[in-house]
Formats: sequence, structure tokens, C-alpha cells
Amino acid sequence: MRRFRRTLVAAALAVTAVAGTAGWASAGSQQAVVGPPPGAGEWVADTVLGRPLPDPATASPREVALFFAGLSQSQCQELVRRHPLIVGNLDGAPVGLRYQGNRLALAAAHDPRYDRLAGSGHRILAFDPRGRGQVAEVYGELEGAEHVSVVVPGSDIDAGNFDRDSDPYGTPAGMASSLRAATGGRTAVVAWTGYTTPVGLGVDAVTEDLAKAGATRLARFTEGLAAVGLPDPALFCHSYGSVVCGLAAPRVVASDIVVLGSPGMHADTAADLGTGARVWAAKDPSDWISYVPNVRFLGMGHGEDPAGPDFGARRVDASDARGHTGYFAPGTASLRQFAAIATGEV
Repeated sequence: MRRFRRTLVAAALAVTAVAGTAGWASAGSQQAVVGPPPGAGEWVADTVLGRPLPDPATASPREVALFFAGLSQSQCQELVRRHPLIVGNLDGAPVGLRYQGNRLALAAAHDPRYDRLAGSGHRILAFDPRGRGQVAEVYGELEGAEHVSVVVPGSDIDAGNFDRDSDPYGTPAGMASSLRAATGGRTAVVAWTGYTTPVGLGVDAVTEDLAKAGATRLARFTEGLAAVGLPDPALFCHSYGSVVCGLAAPRVVASDIVVLGSPGMHADTAADLGTGARVWAAKDPSDWISYVPNVRFLGMGHGEDPAGPDFGARRVDASDARGHTGYFAPGTASLRQFAAIATGEV
């Protein structure tokens, strides 16, 4: 019986992968964007301050924060003027300086995909133009925030569509704005599209490669928040984003890890994640993710269902959410509980 079950599982995963790569669901395998953005070499070689600048590839966010703490305002302005893309993406740099750097970098990109992001009023904490583009936008006032949340999206999200009008609560921007509204503005929320997401339901979606690269970037991002004195965030990880959060869990700085519509976190139990954060899980009865086999076999699949009774995560009531992207819809029990988690009320 066990062999038969494993054969069926392997077949199901193979069908999923083939269906994705064969046409309607996938645009091909994605290459993960890693390392600092373009211009890192010029930054490291710059002697304008008469002292070494922290290497974006090797300096820790804490080291970056200490470096900027020793600079004058005019020195900071000189660096952001000369290297906007580097300063804008340097975890540990002052939040306001990162906003400024990314405004300059977006304006210089002259890319219609980012016209909205380049407009006034947007707080862009990260922007990487490589590949399909990555971005992190802040909703609310991050500097001085009492509570911080970070939304980690799943497949088919990039800098060009992370705030699309269709299916808004399936996008990081829609999830972030909905969560902030549900808390009455008591938490700053970062819509973090900081990794290369899978496209469709191809091989990338059922394997961990993109999630491993994303986990490294997410852990460093949260270390950067801590380095500038912000409170530990609550992470809200949707779909494939929960795979990212599961792999990042031992290293990520977070008070809570909340997964919704998860295909698995590469762990058999919440305790196996190796995190001190509280782990929560939500899955509504109509979510198609329930049909994804919760196994790992021949390098495919993401393991046990975090919303299952044996995983050990705290349960989030998602009984009135609808579909795979309805968890942040206004009026749902899941959104109300997310808001309580984000503000530390539960």
C-alpha cells in the first residue's frame, strides 16, 4: 500500500510539472536573482569618503547600520546620489535613505513597468531591476513603527504586477494594504517581492530551488529591519511564499510566521522549522492547494501540510475565505485574526 501511494504521489507531481512546462501554466524555468544589484563593484571601488564602503555581498546588515551611523548627513547624501541602486537595496541602511535611493533608481530606469512605483507617495524599500524585477513597498510609516508585518507572496509575482488590479488579495500589495486597514493603521506592512517567484505550475513551483534563494534574501531583509531598530515583524507567507518562509525559518528574524494556502514548508512539524517565532497556518475549504500532494519525493513537493492536525501550527480560522487568494478579503475571519497577530493581540 505504501509503495502504491508513493507511486501515485510521484505520478501526480510529474503530471503537475509536465502540465506546467507544456503550455498553459508556465513560461519556462526561472533563474533566481541573487547577490547585490548592479553597481556593487563601482560602490566598493569608490573612495569618495576616503574610507572603505561596506561590501554589499559580504557586510552584515548590522555592519552596514554601524557604518551609516558614523556618517554625516552630507556624506549620506553624497553616497545616495552616486549609488542610488546600491543604497536603496542595502539592508541595514537608514530607511529614509533607502526610499530616496530607490526613487532615484526608479526614475533612472525609464521602464514603463515601474511607472507607478516611480510616482510620488510610494515608499520603496527595495528595488532590483534584474530579471522580472523585484520590489518591496512599505504601507504606513515604517520608521518608528510599533508593529511591522511582511507579506511574502507566491508564484507569478514580480515588480511589474505585484499590485495588479485583478485578484487584488492575491497580490502582495493588496494583501499588505488590506492587512494595514484591518489593523486600523497600527502596523506598518511591507509588501515584499524580494525573490524570483515561479511562473505557473511548472517544475519551479514543485521544487525548492527558487525558494532557497528567496529564503536567503528574506532572512537578510529581516536582519536589516532589526539592524535599524525596528521590531521583529510578523511574516505572512502565501502559497509558494510559505516554502520560502519555511526554509528561512531558522535564520529569519520574526515574531510570527503565518502561512496561508501553503503547499508545505519542507518540515514535518512546526518544531522542525527550528524557529523561535510562533507558527500559524490557514487553509480554507475551497482552496485548490488541498489537491497538491503533501510529500517530498525525488526532489519534488514541499512536505507536510502546515494546516494539518499533526503539524503543530496554531490554526487560523479561514472557514469563510474563498479560493486560493481570499484570505485577506475584508470581513473574513482569517483577516481579523491576521490583524490580531500583526498587532500582538493574540
